[in-house]
Amino acid sequence: MSEVLNVENLFGENVFTVGKMKERLPKKIYAEVRRVMDQGGELSLTTADIVAKAMKDWAVEHGATHYTHWFQPLTGITAEKHDSFVTHPDADGKMLMEFSGKELIKGEPDASSFPSGGLRTTFEARGYTVWDITSPAFLKEDATGVILCIPTAFCSYKGEALDKKTPLLRSMDAISEQALRIVRLFGNTEAKKVVPSVGAEQEYFLIDRTKYLKRKDLMFAGRTLFGAPAPKGQEMEDHYFGVIRERIGAFMKDLNIELWKLGVTAKTQHNEAAPAQHELAPIYEMANIATDHNQLVMETMKKVAERHNLRCLLHEKPFAGVNGSGKHDNWSLTTDNGVNLLDPGATPNENIQFLLVLACVMKAVDTHADLLRRSASNVGNDLRLGADEAPPAIISIFLGDQLEDVVRQLVETGEARSCLEGSKLQTGVSTMQQLDKDATDRNRTSPLAFTGNKFEFRMVGSSDSIGSPNTTLNAIVAEAFCEAADILEKAEDFELAVHDLIKEYMTKHQRIIFNGNGYSEEWVKEAERRGLPNFRTMIDSIETLTTDKAVKLYEKFGIYTRAELESRKEILYETYVKTINIEALTMIDMASKEILPATVRYSRALADTVIAVKEAGADPTTQAELLQEVNEKLTCLKKALDHLKKVEAEGTAIVDFKEQAFYYRDVIVKAMEALRKPADELELLVDRAMWPFPTYGDLIFDV
Repeated sequence: MSEVLNVENLFGENVFTVGKMKERLPKKIYAEVRRVMDQGGELSLTTADIVAKAMKDWAVEHGATHYTHWFQPLTGITAEKHDSFVTHPDADGKMLMEFSGKELIKGEPDASSFPSGGLRTTFEARGYTVWDITSPAFLKEDATGVILCIPTAFCSYKGEALDKKTPLLRSMDAISEQALRIVRLFGNTEAKKVVPSVGAEQEYFLIDRTKYLKRKDLMFAGRTLFGAPAPKGQEMEDHYFGVIRERIGAFMKDLNIELWKLGVTAKTQHNEAAPAQHELAPIYEMANIATDHNQLVMETMKKVAERHNLRCLLHEKPFAGVNGSGKHDNWSLTTDNGVNLLDPGATPNENIQFLLVLACVMKAVDTHADLLRRSASNVGNDLRLGADEAPPAIISIFLGDQLEDVVRQLVETGEARSCLEGSKLQTGVSTMQQLDKDATDRNRTSPLAFTGNKFEFRMVGSSDSIGSPNTTLNAIVAEAFCEAADILEKAEDFELAVHDLIKEYMTKHQRIIFNGNGYSEEWVKEAERRGLPNFRTMIDSIETLTTDKAVKLYEKFGIYTRAELESRKEILYETYVKTINIEALTMIDMASKEILPATVRYSRALADTVIAVKEAGADPTTQAELLQEVNEKLTCLKKALDHLKKVEAEGTAIVDFKEQAFYYRDVIVKAMEALRKPADELELLVDRAMWPFPTYGDLIFDV
């Protein structure tokens, strides 16, 4: 019998939790820390020193020798620089282990070596990492030893945000302040803040590491740039929620243990729709902690996969022809005294506070659909969005039958006198208990779906940080709350004013609601008729960051400055160019050094066979026809390869990143597609023993 796993004792083992702080800090010091965590402000240096010592002592007891400020630069992944606790030996030559409050609060990494979009130049190197006191420190255990990781924000010498965390924390302050104004209007005087809560479901692929190392495209680009479909894909729908294979189950077990030790509330695990695809879902947490934890989930998945001789693929579309991966960002708002602002209750038509919040969300999403679309855009997601496996690129809200009916009543009459009720689920089996059925179905094609007491933002890419989507959601809803509060706080008759405002917002912004099939061409036409924006690719959406509307929003709440938005715009164009260029060069390398030589060898074998058959006195027609077909496709391959080399060289000569990005999308991506076509056709013709790298069948079925 296997050893019994005590999850309750294991959970948070490697986290310096609030409970551990309470045990180790003097009461007065602990009270000051909690005050800053809950209400904001700064710790005194004396308090910081005491906290740092307690944190260091705890870490050393668990074997830590180093600490790091763990931050999230604009690379999309995390960064860390390790410093040991050792200091100068004392007079007797004994090594001392120390960690000061100053070292806890502030670090100084090089700010010119990370993406900054012009905010930092090479000679302006100084940057700062600043402790996020609301996100707990934790221990990472790997080959380097045990490292104390301190979650931090990352900014330049001048204070500009150079990371994902800083704007997110700013947006959390903004929405808390504005949401408090709303709940105060409805008599809640006890709440001191409103917290955006997030649960990010993470999809991923697992493949055999040995096979992975035989594919340059997976190694350099994170996705397959060549590959013919396997005889079987996901059409039988037998992988989704299917029995988890032993090897994958062993990975999942170890993954859960590692995540639980880190305080990550890994809750759900299952096979996803595509072969070799899986999903992990956590329980909801405060938005910045959820963002930190999602980064840890991705890092830990990769680390644990290596132990099992597997490779974790987080690219949005690692394999053509089967579902890609995303992460569903479940977002809600809760007061610190336990009120979920997105809980409609049993009778949502009578819940005026909920209806106002809903109306504000509708207003926010309709007004800033462009920014929300931008927040879920990256290079890999272009291959996934709208591909009958993920939401379309057009932003809309799914409310379900019940809430849509309530909105319709309010828009048409100004009152919602009724709401649809859930019925009983009839299974037709006498021994099965009848279940209460929800009043509405779910819609997997919706970008932003209301799912009971939260909104599920389904567009986010699997490899992306959830920092930007949640910053955007917080910001746009904060603006809507602010504008509503400005009106209602001045109203002489609050009850009349709030009813009028709900009707006004819902009437003006009802076009954003769509409960139908988001994959259909009819929806594309209908969305155009409604005037909803449709940014088909990542680079189409980039300019939305610096419209007057966007700058006004972000600067009003101190989330981004215009300079910070301009810098992110430049980084996005640059990232697109670099990503596509890596893919193009990888295709050139694979086609030139692997596919062409393999096909030539096969052609020669076929030619020798034709000659041998003819000399034996038999009819070589079949062999000759096969040779002819292979040679024709080989010619197409060489022509497409030469063209890709040419346009890639021309593309690198373009200086302006924006101009270069559109050139890469419109010219180089098409040239890459043209090269892939004959290569994939040849894969189906060339002798399997001669094909230079593992096929789709090898990669996604033999795991």
